[in-house]
Parts: sequence; C-alpha cells; structure tokens
Amino acid sequence: MEAEVDFGDVKVLLAGELVTCYLFSFRLSYSGKAVHRVFASCGQEAFFEGHVHALRTLGGVPRTKVRYDNLKSAVARVLGLSRARVETDRWIAFRSHFGIESFYCRPGIEGAHEKGGVEGQIGYFRRNHFTPVPEVASLAELNELVDQWDLHDGRRRTGARPRTIDEYFAVEQPLLAPLPDEPFETGRLFTPRVDRYSQITARTNRYSVRVRLIGKKVRVMLHASHLFVYDQNVEVARHERLIAKCGIRLELDHYLEALVRKPGAFPGATALEQARSAGRLTPVHDAWWAAARKVHGERDGTRALIEVLLLGRHIAHEHLVAGLATALRAGALTADAVALEARKAAQTEEEPTTVPAPRASHPTGQPSATITSLHEWRLAHLPPDTRPLPSVTPYDQLLRRHRTSGSTHREGEAQ
Repeated sequence: MEAEVDFGDVKVLLAGELVTCYLFSFRLSYSGKAVHRVFASCGQEAFFEGHVHALRTLGGVPRTKVRYDNLKSAVARVLGLSRARVETDRWIAFRSHFGIESFYCRPGIEGAHEKGGVEGQIGYFRRNHFTPVPEVASLAELNELVDQWDLHDGRRRTGARPRTIDEYFAVEQPLLAPLPDEPFETGRLFTPRVDRYSQITARTNRYSVRVRLIGKKVRVMLHASHLFVYDQNVEVARHERLIAKCGIRLELDHYLEALVRKPGAFPGATALEQARSAGRLTPVHDAWWAAARKVHGERDGTRALIEVLLLGRHIAHEHLVAGLATALRAGALTADAVALEARKAAQTEEEPTTVPAPRASHPTGQPSATITSLHEWRLAHLPPDTRPLPSVTPYDQLLRRHRTSGSTHREGEAQ
C-alpha cells in the first residue's frame, strides 16, 4: 500500500576520478523491498528515471501514498507548516501517469521520522556496498553492480522478522497496482542553437555536434545520464552527461570535415585529447600517424590520418585498428590501404574458424605483414573480360588515304 523515496550521496571512483554521485532509493514499506539507481545528479530527470526503473523492477505501483521529502523536483513551494504543497507541473503529469499518491513529510527535524525506513535503507546500502569506494569505468557499469546488490539484499532478513525480504515481497507484489501501458518521456527538452564552435549548451555544460549544424537550432533531450541531439527528428549526436559544471565534452568525429581542410589544427585540438583519453585514438593510431608524417610530411600525413578516422563512420573501431596495425607493419601509409585491410579483418571475423597456415616470420619473431595493393584487389574482383582486343586497322586505312592525297597534292605543285 505504501512506499518511501529518497536520495543519498555516495562516493565513486569513476574512470579514475573520485566523484560524488546520487543514490536513488525506492522502498516498499511492507516487505522492505528496495530498488536503487545511481545518477550523476539528483535533478528532476534522475528523480523520474529512478521511479520508472523502480516501478518496472517491482512490477507495479503502490496503491496509496508514497512518502517524499520536499524535493525541488516535485515541490515548487511549501505552504507554511501544513501538508499542502504547490507541485511542479511535470511532477503532476508524471505521478498522474503512474497513479502515484504523494505524501510530503514535514520540513526539518519534525518530519525526519516520517520516512525512516528509506533513510535507514540508504545508510545500510552505503555501508555495505560503497565501502570501500567502488571503482568503475562508467555509471552503466556501476548500475549493473547495483542491480546485483539489490538481488542479494532481497535474500536477507531485517530485524527480528522470520522471513526474508523476497518472501514478504512475493506476497506483496501481486497486490500492487498495474503499470500504465504507455511510456512516459522522462527527459527534458531544450532547443538551443549550435554556436560557431559546433557546440550546444545544456545545463551549464557544452557538448559538440557535427560542424554542418553550425548556426542551426536543434532539439536536445536531456536525461539523467545521457543527452541526445536531434536535427529534424534524426539523431545527430549522443553524449554521456557531464557531472561537473561548466565542462566541455567534444567528439572528434564531429570535427573531421573541418579538420581535413585545415589539418594544421588537428594536433592541438581539444577533441583529439579527449578522444585519446577515452581510448578512441589508440597507440596504433599514433604510430601510424607518426610514420605517415615521416613519409608524406606534416600536412599530408595528418590529412591521411583524418581520412582514416572518417572511415570509422562505416567500419567498426576494432576492425579499423586491426587494419591500421597491418598497414603499419607493411609500410602502407594511405587511407585506401587501411580501408582494405580493415575490411579484410572484418571478413576474417565473419568467416568460420579454420586452422591458419603457418606464416613466415621476421628475425624478431613477429609474423611478416602482407598487404594487397588496392588496384590489384579491384582487378581481382572484376568479372572476366570476354571482349576482343581492340584493333587499329581502320585507323591505318585513314593514314594510307592521307598519304595518298598528300602525294597527289605535291605532284600538282611540282607541275
């Protein structure tokens, strides 16, 4: 019949950086069954997405009240010391969609005991699962761990109760109100204009889009952990949401069309450093780039690497890296050669596994790289040419006529 909701802050070592994240907790009052989710912020998008995840996991909605603090995501204004609240418009739409009856605790110490179950649950969860601080590469990875911890905690007993949380929940779950059939859009919509740096601003942070969109208005759907950018209902960019304020997240792929015309700006680009930090620009890329600059010069060698990066729009990243490695060993420092080797790597992965034939090795013990010329590869894949060989006999007849007419003309002049 009832549930409690609250946020609690937790420390996370995220991609090597210690950050503060926010743990959303939704706890059913009878069974004590709780569902958790970690977000980069505790804003309205996280508040809504936490509810959606919890209700889907539980398989239903509490039939009467859900207890809340006076969160800004739900409450626009507290009316004195009474229970009356002015709620935000989007929260009214959200809880009406799911049939949630909200109950707000009194502000301050007076209301601290009114949802003690969820506050104690957050403390237990933080002590048992966030000590020591978890180390993860992304919030998605952390939330997979949180789901496993929730399953594990369902098998424990609370206080002096004779049965586990999951056993009580098995009785409670069929009595929950059903979920609505239609989904609710939890994201917040913005319509910013792309600035001259090919970036849009969302909640004090800036994110890149394709350079062709400079000066245009785009639609941005901001979620708790990601944001999506649309141009005329077509998704043109997707970013993981920044945690800190006044940050910049740039995607190197968004600037390639401009950089291929101005390769001199490539080495010092901020997007290049972010791509290298994210692992999209690997040491193989750097080694191939250094070799290309040595052979073709700074400008043309850099342009060759940018052309290789453009191939990443059609070729999987791991296949492109394999093609770069093969081309580097063979000394083939053109984008065409990398494309060919990347496609060969993709075809090899799709073919059934067979025992490879032994390959010749260098004195160092590494296998020698063999690379096919793109011209030879195209010729090998052409259909057989059954046309007869061309003949110049008709043209020889023209030459004889020209010589005959020239001789006659000279004889006339002599006479």
